Amino acid sequence: MLVHPWDAPDSDDEWRQWLVGHDFGQLVAPGRGRDLPVVVPTHFSYDGAVTVRLHLARPNPVWPLLEEHPRALLTVIGEYVYVPSDWNANPGTDPLAGIPTSYYATVQLACDVRVIDDPAAKAALLQGQLAQFQPATPRAEVLAGDRNLPGIRGIELTVTAVQAKFKYGGNKTPEHRQDLAAHLAERAGPLDGAARAHLLRRLPG
Repeated sequence: MLVHPWDAPDSDDEWRQWLVGHDFGQLVAPGRGRDLPVVVPTHFSYDGAVTVRLHLARPNPVWPLLEEHPRALLTVIGEYVYVPSDWNANPGTDPLAGIPTSYYATVQLACDVRVIDDPAAKAALLQGQLAQFQPATPRAEVLAGDRNLPGIRGIELTVTAVQAKFKYGGNKTPEHRQDLAAHLAERAGPLDGAARAHLLRRLPG
């Protein structure tokens, strides 16, 4: 992933705080000597530091690849919007000659993988995810003897490297970025408000 200096996070705290607020991504498992990786869209639980946990169905095609090579990439993307060419044209230039772009936030976690098959450990993982994703929904406690547990396997990811990017016009002047923020507010698309908040948050000063 290309990360220009103006798109890089200000600190590890920036990407960690962002990731804590997101819970769905794509697990990419390369295996060994394969033509293409297996990519699995999945919910996950992030502990705010270096550990991610999730579970997948036992028939998922990812398991042989994780056994061949217990490494994976978890990639998460959010707050993405399209920026039209006329918006992105620098002030004083012909808007008809502008170049469109995309704004987005993303974090890519390179991870060591531990597959969890112990029933008690799987029960604890699932119980934790239920508490995270449906805290107000009554449900029986998940125990090691739960009849549904054999149908899933757990995964614990330990983060070993991170690439993060907050692409919100960081190469533009503050004045141009204010204009871009005004355009996003006026368009008011599904993710425009969240993208605008990132743009304004990352303004100098």
